[in-house]
Amino acid sequence: MAGPLEGVRVLDLTRVLAGPMATQTLADLGAEVIKIERPKTGDDTRGWGPPFLRRPGGEPSSDSTYFACCNRGKKSVTVDLSTVEGQDIVRRLAQRCDVLTENYKVGDLQRYGLDYASLHALNPRLVYCSITGYGQSGPYSARPGYDPIAQAVGGLMSVTGERDGLPGAGPQRVGVAVTDMLTAIFAVSGILAALLHRTRSGVGQHIDLALLDVQVASMINIAQAYLSAGIVAPRGGNVHPSVVPSQVFDCSDGQVMLAAGNDSQFAKLCAATGHAELARDARFATNDARVRNRELIIPMLESLLRAKPVAYWTENLAAAGVPCGPINDIAAVFADPQVRHRNMRVEVEHATLGTLPLVGSPLRLSQTPVEYGLAPPLLGQHTDEVLTGLLALEQTEIDRLRRMHVL
Repeated sequence: MAGPLEGVRVLDLTRVLAGPMATQTLADLGAEVIKIERPKTGDDTRGWGPPFLRRPGGEPSSDSTYFACCNRGKKSVTVDLSTVEGQDIVRRLAQRCDVLTENYKVGDLQRYGLDYASLHALNPRLVYCSITGYGQSGPYSARPGYDPIAQAVGGLMSVTGERDGLPGAGPQRVGVAVTDMLTAIFAVSGILAALLHRTRSGVGQHIDLALLDVQVASMINIAQAYLSAGIVAPRGGNVHPSVVPSQVFDCSDGQVMLAAGNDSQFAKLCAATGHAELARDARFATNDARVRNRELIIPMLESLLRAKPVAYWTENLAAAGVPCGPINDIAAVFADPQVRHRNMRVEVEHATLGTLPLVGSPLRLSQTPVEYGLAPPLLGQHTDEVLTGLLALEQTEIDRLRRMHVL
């Protein structure tokens, strides 16, 4: 069955994570994605290892597992954008594409005649998505930006980490590149909105997306508490500032994350621990009261939960309707029966590595389900195919450009 984006062609000039994750999602949804990479080196993340993908015999390949996480479903074409011939190839490809994504520093592509204004003049229907650290304008626009910098400047690190006065206190970055991931999601949303607008107007547009903007927007309730009430949130570790109980608890053999988000769930938690009377205590009957009396109720719950193992609480609290789960490492995640049932581990056939396991898409569409076609490509794997098929270049011309190191 054709995917919902069947017939949409994307020219991908991005590297590292935010842009490649966005275009991988478009590929999952059926778009044809042509990834432009530098000859010889390719996307920066191909070399971000170890670990590297392993060949059937167990020896490492030249491509990192990092590259594999965000580049499935794409065709790799190597082009040197610093050459006039390379710029012409990308310009011609852009005229045959619906979407172009790029994450070059502000102004870099303008030097090559590959900026939005130049390509819009050639292809007015082109949706052009730029992803940068700080956006196309403003006092920081010329600065390079990476996910951890956006986490720092955008406030996330200030509220992530253990509370002041406790062991290990201090700001922490999130363990995965969450700002990049959120930027990828916003990029997909913007691209789809622009494509929908194009069906009505016939004209594409420029999407200016900044990691910093995304991170500030992602501060959600913490940002609103500051804007509306002047509250500068401190770090709270694993403790929710406005919901009690919502934090990590020790069990007899490990830890669980427990979140009783309303008074009904708190009552069910108390009943499951054998102390239903706690929910009737005026000091704890409402969330507002529990927040004010946090220092009283939390030690009581800690004592009760510490008496039983993790499996006991995850099963019994789930049965009672109380959100609770074990703190899994990544091996336990992929062994989890729910994760297995949801097919979050998928397999594709790689050009040289055989069967390659990948993380599945979380999208579940009833009429046009995600399909996993191409594996993460070898560097330049599809150069000849794309240039002969899409640009009608003769093989002799491709060979000449390769000898000139354009390809």
